[in-house]
Amino acid sequence: MSNVQATLQHVEQQGLNLTRKRKQVLSGLLQSARAMSAYEIADYCKGEFGNTMPAMSVYRILDFLDEEHLVHKLSSNNKYVACSHITCNHGHDVTQFLICSQCQRVKEININPSTISDLHKNISEAGFHLTSSQLEMKCLCEQCFATSP
Repeated sequence: MSNVQATLQHVEQQGLNLTRKRKQVLSGLLQSARAMSAYEIADYCKGEFGNTMPAMSVYRILDFLDEEHLVHKLSSNNKYVACSHITCNHGHDVTQFLICSQCQRVKEININPSTISDLHKNISEAGFHLTSSQLEMKCLCEQCFATSP
């Protein structure tokens, strides 16, 4: 059984009913090494499954998968990635995304909650209120860094 199949099976064992189209969208994100837009996912579904899916349908599916914490929306580029902790059964620290500016590869890492606490304090002192603790950092992955001039 592939990693994708095992992940989909795990999700369903947790009691979440995934329709065929939801499975196709999630499969595309699980197989991708980079973030994907709704249009890229629609193209993937058409090429991989022969299934034409309007972008609006993909967005609705992505909203559902995001609400179920199976995918993450990257606000900085309006793209999505599969959560790297789908098969975990324990809590996680605050998620931070490292996004390669060249190849768009995304790495999900956790940061210490005290870092967010410090940010909350600094933000509050500046007269603002934090509405999302998701952090997205533009980086260069090792491969792109090694090949950059």
